Amino acid sequence: MTDKKNAPPPLREASTVILVREKNKALEIYLLRRSKKSGFMGGLYVFPGGVVDPEDLGLAHWAPHIDMPPDQIEKQLGANTFSTEDALGFSIAAIRETLEEAGVFIASGKGKTQKDIDDICTYRLNRDLPKSWFRTKMMSQNWTLSFSSLGRWSHWITPKLMKKRFDTRFFLVFMPENQTCVPDNRETKHGIWLTPQNALERNLEAKIPLSPPAVVTLTQLLKFNNLNELKREIQTRSWGDPISPRLVPSSNGPVILEPWDPMCDKDCDIDTSDFSKKVLPPGSQFSRIWCDKGVWKPVGV
Repeated sequence: MTDKKNAPPPLREASTVILVREKNKALEIYLLRRSKKSGFMGGLYVFPGGVVDPEDLGLAHWAPHIDMPPDQIEKQLGANTFSTEDALGFSIAAIRETLEEAGVFIASGKGKTQKDIDDICTYRLNRDLPKSWFRTKMMSQNWTLSFSSLGRWSHWITPKLMKKRFDTRFFLVFMPENQTCVPDNRETKHGIWLTPQNALERNLEAKIPLSPPAVVTLTQLLKFNNLNELKREIQTRSWGDPISPRLVPSSNGPVILEPWDPMCDKDCDIDTSDFSKKVLPPGSQFSRIWCDKGVWKPVGV
């Protein structure tokens, strides 16, 4: 019989969007600082995202407001690994959360103008919006959500020892033209565009403290030099195996072991006494991330 007191928190489905643009011939990624009051990753810089809500589901209602047919949704966004309904929920949540948190609307509509887009981006800042506001707006104003703009990137599962756990799909989206990122100033307090290299450097300097998945993702993005390279990657990229790290508590700061770490599957402690000497520079291959006074830093084995 499972001990309910020691059972890990239930997994909640969630979506995250890696917003990418090219500026001065360099790739930049948009990062948002979560409110310090947040119960998950508080005070850290993350990509826009959040949980899948019940209103994000219901293919019959959403189908007329999506730019691809249902069978294409499962093929392209589910990658034939999960159902059309699940692919729908993750994708709607990705677009909705990017609008709510970053003020970027991944959508279009017949006869819609730039003012219509600006109005939606302003409306989402209203206080006390009902849970159904996004669904209501999309259907009453006949918007078409741009599922074709969503690229598969990765699949993360939060470590069992964390207080909140998520089964999260990381999508990659190229920043829409003529739009500007604006944090909601509630869940997110500050937004910034940075190259992956600069973001990783500023993380180590404790100036832009990143979440552990952001450290891994930005390191992955270092290999791409421009948007064309990234577009080619997205055309064939699968979700890949779920990235399910292990969290190891330590008096010197907790450690996250990625699945490719030799100790990830072993239920044992990790000696962190010399980790301050093992911190790795940006671009290094790593399998461990150590929380040093609130800053997650890649360390060598």
